[in-house]
Amino acid sequence: MPKNDYWKLSAYESAKLMKDGSILAEDLVSSCIERVTQINNKINAIVDDLSASALEKANELDKLTKKGKFKGPLHGVPITIKENIDQKGYATPNGLEALKNLIAPGNAPVVDNLEKDGAIVIGRTNTPEFSMRGTTDNVLHGRTFNPWNDWASPGGSSGGASAAVMSGMGSLAHGNDIAGSLRIPSTATGACTVKPGLGRVPAYNPSQTQERGLIAQLMSVQGVIAREIKDVRLGMQSLINYDPRDPWMVDMPFQSKEIKAPIKVGFTKETLGEPLHPAINKALENAIDALKDAGYILEEIELPEFEDAATFSAKTLFGEIKALHEKDYKNLGSENFNLVAENYFQIISPFEGEDLLLGMAKRSYFFREWNLFFRKYPLVLTPFLLYPTYEWNRDTQGIEGTKEALAGMFYAHTMNYMGIPAGVVSANYNEGLPVGVQIISTRFREDIILNACEEIEKRVGIMAEKLFERGI
Repeated sequence: MPKNDYWKLSAYESAKLMKDGSILAEDLVSSCIERVTQINNKINAIVDDLSASALEKANELDKLTKKGKFKGPLHGVPITIKENIDQKGYATPNGLEALKNLIAPGNAPVVDNLEKDGAIVIGRTNTPEFSMRGTTDNVLHGRTFNPWNDWASPGGSSGGASAAVMSGMGSLAHGNDIAGSLRIPSTATGACTVKPGLGRVPAYNPSQTQERGLIAQLMSVQGVIAREIKDVRLGMQSLINYDPRDPWMVDMPFQSKEIKAPIKVGFTKETLGEPLHPAINKALENAIDALKDAGYILEEIELPEFEDAATFSAKTLFGEIKALHEKDYKNLGSENFNLVAENYFQIISPFEGEDLLLGMAKRSYFFREWNLFFRKYPLVLTPFLLYPTYEWNRDTQGIEGTKEALAGMFYAHTMNYMGIPAGVVSANYNEGLPVGVQIISTRFREDIILNACEEIEKRVGIMAEKLFERGI
């Protein structure tokens, strides 16, 4: 492969070739930087250019390589960091003009973990205001485009991350997820990810001046977005290194005890009354066939207390958001953002007062019921979004537009509410757009989620390869 095409390499392949001595970090990083120069003006995914420091770090790593030393499993792998977490010396604006000069005094734990294992940050990626929309657009940096289609949303809030990695601007992209912000953009762009469970990956921002609300602490997690499942696995194993700054962090190995094969997978096409798009149905059928052929046992199931869990998760999360952040939205958010936020509150009818406290308490009940369910079905296959994607600004088109953009996202926020891991992978290709499905499991079983996702990927193919064939 010519050096200027190194940006096409997966993170896994890059790390392997680096260790073999077949490529140099400087050449790999240079190729990715050139890719950014060529395409970021069309996609607007990277909003903070770190190319100069990236090349310096690549040179340092190449010196180690020549001595037969390697920093870690991500030695020389180019990555991006979402701009809503701290990276020392750079702004953490969270999509807000008012915070564009909030310079981080230190690194968030995931930045430390990735860099300690040899990853090289080439840029920081775009996010919507307050990281709280299912698309990626803000006054500070503007709109991020879906690399497949200018009309389509790249998802949110990690839309910059997913668009960057799918366009070849870095081999791995950091992102985070409180109600779907890793999985929505991955689904929208054909990338793949696993939302870790509570306590799996450390989270903390040195620039923070106060602690987050309790439900945000329980629901928000850090992760990676990639073009291939093996890259998600590679990145996750670096992310989970223990950091005492996160009191929820549990020091657990990535690979847990083996489950005796064949593993039972419960599957559902439940939509809570919403129509199921034919392309989503086809994606589910493709996933079912792939898993059956791989030796899994598939059984159609009814999810435990799902409608109530979906309702409580939305009303509790937005209840806390309304109580703690509504003033911030009005003071710091744009008029456009506040229109969307008000629509959210109107549609969801957030819990208040005693109901909010009860919503936090009932989380344990739902989690308990699902824990028992996972004893019979260690994996569960579900739809994710109920449509291939949506128009990039659909949530701004009145109350009906916001409703449509929110429709089906119950498969996102419900898993965060219970603190359980969930992965998404493309399982169909429909009219020029990728279509994703979700696989979930109990806490600390991201490993078996990724195993199952990989079987689906083998059947359906890697979406980035189709995108590159189109000449993006």
